Amino acid sequence: MSELSRGPELMEKIVSLCKRRGFVYPGSEIYGGLANSWDYGPLGVELKNNIKQMWWKMFVQRRADMVGIDAALLMNPKVWEATGHVATFCDPLVECGFCHARSRADHVKTMSKMTEGFGDFINEYWRDPVGTAKAKPEFLMNTSWTCPTCGKGNELSKTAPRQFNMMLKTWLGPVEDQTAVVYLRPETAQAMFVDFKNILETSRRRLPFGAAQIGKAFRNEITPGNFIFRQREFEQMEIEYFIKPEEWETHFEHWVGELKKWLKLIGVKEDRLHYVDISDEDRAFYSKRTVDVEYDYPFGQKELYGLAYRTDYDLSKHEQFSGAELKFADPENQANKIVPHVIEPSFGVDRTILVALLEAYDEEITDEEIRIVMRFPYWMAPVKVAILPLSKKEELSVPAKEVAQMLREADLTVEYDETQSIGKRYRRQDEIGTPLCVTFDFDSLEDKAVTIRDRDTMEQVRVPISELVVEIRNRLV
Repeated sequence: MSELSRGPELMEKIVSLCKRRGFVYPGSEIYGGLANSWDYGPLGVELKNNIKQMWWKMFVQRRADMVGIDAALLMNPKVWEATGHVATFCDPLVECGFCHARSRADHVKTMSKMTEGFGDFINEYWRDPVGTAKAKPEFLMNTSWTCPTCGKGNELSKTAPRQFNMMLKTWLGPVEDQTAVVYLRPETAQAMFVDFKNILETSRRRLPFGAAQIGKAFRNEITPGNFIFRQREFEQMEIEYFIKPEEWETHFEHWVGELKKWLKLIGVKEDRLHYVDISDEDRAFYSKRTVDVEYDYPFGQKELYGLAYRTDYDLSKHEQFSGAELKFADPENQANKIVPHVIEPSFGVDRTILVALLEAYDEEITDEEIRIVMRFPYWMAPVKVAILPLSKKEELSVPAKEVAQMLREADLTVEYDETQSIGKRYRRQDEIGTPLCVTFDFDSLEDKAVTIRDRDTMEQVRVPISELVVEIRNRLV
């Protein structure tokens, strides 16, 4: 596709295709929906599972230095007090004086040269260790801002930024009071730190080693949006890689390389990626170095993945607050104990899916028609094979369904389709990214063979049914 076609119209096409073909639906749609809530449909859940399974294979099962966990969504609230989330996991919030819409202060467009120091103010506000509101600087008092919702300004300056904690709160038990407060986890990372002692004792790993987890996280975002890019409920694939502090730079560069391998595997073009070293002023206070992997979305260059050197911040905080010893003892000298440092590669599942959709989408002119093709890598495609009998007549449909079931029992994801012309059925499969279509025709009754059609080349070859499973597996490698 041309660069021109990667503008906002591409997002509109992706959102439309996702609903039309069953990748992603608006959440609670029959009740009017719920803002920025999305459900993965039959094809979407297959795509999502394929991505998570490949990530798990690459980063856990195929490495000798990795183990996995699957922790609870709800944790003791002291976990979030220890890490500072309760006090400081906040966005600065402003409210429009006209429409009363609330927006992140750092996302509001300023209209005056007087606001050159606004970014510094927001950074200082964000890092306030106790989360208390600060007086509005004089230079902001008469500044004209533009509300991103209604487009008006001026009156917005009447509402000074205030802290807004992004953790979603709920209660355990029958009484809704402060003693029963718990939080839906805002990240998957902390469970790997809290479980560090158990992981170390049961897995008997030595430094360096990592713990990985795939799971849901929740953030009460002020301004979610751009389809599945930013949501309040999302899924993460995260690793906490425990190391000796003097070796952090070597391991950091190793994980930069692993990120690049993964991005190549999911089919992202290199010229759409940017590896941004976050400055001292902008990165999280606990990080000594952070690299954000940013991608050229149709709505701008924004974050896809993150890689952070978190030092020993988390384990030290949990040691301090819990009283448990979270150190690694040298097996050859038990007296030599250290709190390991951590490298954290963080991958968003939903953003990976969005980028996979954007990278796969293609249009070409075939027979004077627009052919939409989702060119997923074969391992990622939600449906691997489509079985298409040339006729709905029972003499073809019965044996064609038997072929479909044979492929399912060979652990291939199969779709059976016998409606409309064969050309329209090919187009439907192209639009959902199915790599191979298998046509069962009247000749198949005699020669016991079928025709395989390739999604990308559109070439067709005749293959004996007895060799079909092997042929398909060879093509999908």
